[in-house]
Amino acid sequence: MQTIKSFTPATTVVLQWLVWRKYFDWQIWASLIPIVGGILLTSVTELSFNMFGFCAALFGCLATSTKTILAESLLHGYKFDSINTVYYMAPFATMILVLPAMLVEGSGVINWFYTHESVWPALIIIFSSGVLAFCLNFSIFYVIHSTTAVTFNVAGNLKVAVAVLVSWLIFHNPISYMNAVGCAITLVGCTFYGYVRHMLSQQPPPPGTPRTPRTPRNRIELLPLVNDKLDGKV
Repeated sequence: MQTIKSFTPATTVVLQWLVWRKYFDWQIWASLIPIVGGILLTSVTELSFNMFGFCAALFGCLATSTKTILAESLLHGYKFDSINTVYYMAPFATMILVLPAMLVEGSGVINWFYTHESVWPALIIIFSSGVLAFCLNFSIFYVIHSTTAVTFNVAGNLKVAVAVLVSWLIFHNPISYMNAVGCAITLVGCTFYGYVRHMLSQQPPPPGTPRTPRTPRNRIELLPLVNDKLDGKV
């Protein structure tokens, strides 16, 4: 799963280039090579190939790329903020998941209610997981709002490499030489990508290129945006 998921930054760039006609500097393309290659080396020794799992992971990779691209369009193009994006996304996510949840887990939930005397511990766990899920989605959209969809997916690959290292340090899970080399390559690739993004951000944009909006830092910066909305209604 992580092997296929490692292609998420690359598929994000390709989809934005093919579908949304977004231009990327060649250095961005080059920086993705060590990131994807490093995760491939990290995961190759633990790969147990299954065609159904492969197709499911590939579909999830494309869906993740599409989600982050659309979130970037809302956050940058339509000037949404993180909390508004979560507000509009949550009802649709609920409608998508409620029917599969009833079909797959409905009978198990009913049986659980009849076999347990108290439901409060489970409700507290479910509510806590919902709060954590909200914080996770808010953080995801905040990162995309502050950077780009590609940067968010690159950070996701960095998370995979860090997770492998932490599992080795804390839980003493066995890690092969190839895993260690893959983690190192991924860390170097993520560092190189950050350097490339920083260098490109310092360059002046070509004439006619719209600037990407950023999050206002105080209420004074919000005044022009509010006045622009009110001018057409007065």
